[in-house]
Amino acid sequence: MEQNVGSTEKVIRIVVGLAILSLLFLLEGPNRWFGLIGLAPILTAVVGWCPAWSVLGINTCKTKTGA
Repeated sequence: MEQNVGSTEKVIRIVVGLAILSLLFLLEGPNRWFGLIGLAPILTAVVGWCPAWSVLGINTCKTKTGA
């Protein structure tokens, strides 16, 4: 599994994931559980691989040039 999520995108995914995850505490009733969707961007940031990017052929990692 090759990484396809760059460092800048990882930070953005973590911030967005935490914002969505905060819905667990901000919403009431059964709608609050939609906040668990925030775990997906956090998980992809930690792992460094996004299945959607893989399917679409997107790679935001910097390529290493061999010397």
